[in-house]
Amino acid sequence: MTLDQLMAFTVNPDHERQAQVWEAIKDSYSTQPYQIRRMLTEDAVQASDKRAQFIGIDAYVEAGGTVMRDLFESDDGGWLENIGLVDMLVTEKLNEEAEVLRAEGWKWIEVGLDFPYGHTYGLRRVFGEQEPLTDEQEDSREALQAELDKLEAEYADAPELPDEIDARLGEIETAIDAIDDRPMVYDAEDVPRAGAFLSVSPGGNLHVERGFVRPEDELPVEPEADETETSGTGETESDGSQSANPANEPEEDEGLKPIPDRLERWLGKIGQRAEWIVCLKAARMAEIR
Repeated sequence: MTLDQLMAFTVNPDHERQAQVWEAIKDSYSTQPYQIRRMLTEDAVQASDKRAQFIGIDAYVEAGGTVMRDLFESDDGGWLENIGLVDMLVTEKLNEEAEVLRAEGWKWIEVGLDFPYGHTYGLRRVFGEQEPLTDEQEDSREALQAELDKLEAEYADAPELPDEIDARLGEIETAIDAIDDRPMVYDAEDVPRAGAFLSVSPGGNLHVERGFVRPEDELPVEPEADETETSGTGETESDGSQSANPANEPEEDEGLKPIPDRLERWLGKIGQRAEWIVCLKAARMAEIR
């Protein structure tokens, strides 16, 4: 065993697990230090994992969890060894946040570590309006922005920011974000029939999607009334009067009426004149030939 391999084994203090990994790799070509570290930590959660970021390392340790650290390499905060504890703390925190969200009056809350793509398909979304800034918030934001601009201009050409300046810039940006991230105000009629999704973002922050209405929770659409309404005994005109013919009785078919005598004589004369014209044309054609 090389020194680098020995250093890699220190990432996990479990001697039994160390022996298992060594037995698995000693006769193979997978003996690089990074491969040893990966095998020793494959059953743990990296501190950079969104679950660990969401609950916080301190809360995990306070609950009795242990953290594996690499003594010789950068480990990005180490590995959280108790996966079951991590998942339990994540669930508890999400449920606590769900209760806060439910207190806003939403009809339903869906909670999950994450949701698949298209999970809002088929749902109508209602939107709210952001609360306006108070005079105090507006003054505070202007002062913070002025300080931020001043520090950035002062250290624009500095090769590296002093630690205290870097920390102060972070505090200012956090304070500005807190002011800008004001809650949304929704219509009082929308909230009781809409819901929200609660999950954890890739960066380990709480992710809330409010204002989704399921099809079964939509308000019924009332049919538009026609100008002319039909009753069971007859048609009602727009002025409210009954028509002469009941709607449920078909009109009588009177059939073909006889032609008046005067019109019949007139049509007969037209027919005679047409016959004369045809005869004259025929005689003229005969003369030409």
